[in-house]
Amino acid sequence: MSPTTLAYALLAFCPFFMASNIIIGAVAVRTVEPFTLTFLRWGLAFLIILPFAWRAMIKSRETLIRQWRLVLLNSFLLMVPCGAGVYWSLKYTSATNGTLIYTATPVLIIVMEWLFRGRAISTREIIGILFAMCGILCIIFKGSLAVMMDVQFNAGDLLFVVAASGFAIYSVVSKSKALQPVPMVGMFAVVAVVGALMQIPVMAFELVEYGFPQALDQWLSIGGLALVASVLAFITYQYGILVLGPSTAGMVMYLLPPVGVLLAVVFLGEDFKTFHLFGLVLVMSGIILATFPRRYLPQMFTGSKVS
Repeated sequence: MSPTTLAYALLAFCPFFMASNIIIGAVAVRTVEPFTLTFLRWGLAFLIILPFAWRAMIKSRETLIRQWRLVLLNSFLLMVPCGAGVYWSLKYTSATNGTLIYTATPVLIIVMEWLFRGRAISTREIIGILFAMCGILCIIFKGSLAVMMDVQFNAGDLLFVVAASGFAIYSVVSKSKALQPVPMVGMFAVVAVVGALMQIPVMAFELVEYGFPQALDQWLSIGGLALVASVLAFITYQYGILVLGPSTAGMVMYLLPPVGVLLAVVFLGEDFKTFHLFGLVLVMSGIILATFPRRYLPQMFTGSKVS
């Protein structure tokens, strides 16, 4: 099998690996507390990836030490709002809701780049952002004006908005030129172990109250999160970037909303309601409009940029 064929084959599985985080997490968080789950997931993921990452970590140690503030910030963003925050959210909302809100992250990244870096935004990106935001609001308010007028928020849905915003900020911060010399596998390992250690203070309280996971099903869920949702998702996506380039590999992101919803319906037995359909269509339309490569879009959607 050629590298190109292998890359496409791996990318076909990538959205399933990525979407599995919320699906497996929804099951795991029923019996394992969020910060404990995050610590064990990323601690185990670090041990799995360490044999492949230790050389890159040693080679980049001076950069990592010099940029320790950025390393801490990246680790916090990826492991607290986007790690424990996601699992905490799943205590209060469905995996379907969480998937549709969280996969709107690409348009939030554009907003964060505009806020923090002064990035210009094109007309079609603005339209895409509005579509995606309408999709998120449709999900939060369950497509009901009555819910919106009564301001009845689901805490889990709002926490997913915070998590998605945290990942968007992380995506902007991680592009810093100061960290570019660090290979991706080395940065993955460092963020995994530092982020895992950040969970310890809150995890200690969880362990006192609920104890350490002992059941086989708990550890199967933790292992699935570490191996499938963390390591395999990272490897398949990064191999796709290496062989096919970031533009082609990035196309898998457009599959995350439908794949995540499909997994939630099939494996968790969740109901797919009308407001989910409208939310899915709006979020996907927004993501495609805002982030799809210009050359594939009609001329009417490739307007000038505004600052």
